[in-house]
Amino acid sequence: MALPHAGLLDVIDVAPLGERLAGQVSTSLIKTGRLQLLHLVLAAHQDLPRHHVDDECTLHCLEGEVEVTMPGGVRRLRAGSLVVLPAGEPHGVRARADSAVLVTLLHDGGQETPIGARGGSP
Repeated sequence: MALPHAGLLDVIDVAPLGERLAGQVSTSLIKTGRLQLLHLVLAAHQDLPRHHVDDECTLHCLEGEVEVTMPGGVRRLRAGSLVVLPAGEPHGVRARADSAVLVTLLHDGGQETPIGARGGSP
């Protein structure tokens, strides 16, 4: 059974986990028609294989240190730093230490899909 997502206007805690970081799992915090937030937890030396997302996204290192590898080079993120990736940018992530990253994904170019286009009634 999937964990429930937070709802709009819910307060979401993404404070550093500190010593509790080890053993935590990645979770999807919220998902709407235009936005998804993921709390990505990686153990030291763990890789997220090369992939891409269709729209722009951000990777915000909350704690630890990660490297984001792209065709144009490597961006090293430490706690408090973030990078915005262009739509379709192939990238991989490697944790240099136990790390937590807040990933923000925009869906459909961040444009709200009209209700009628979703198959629902207006």
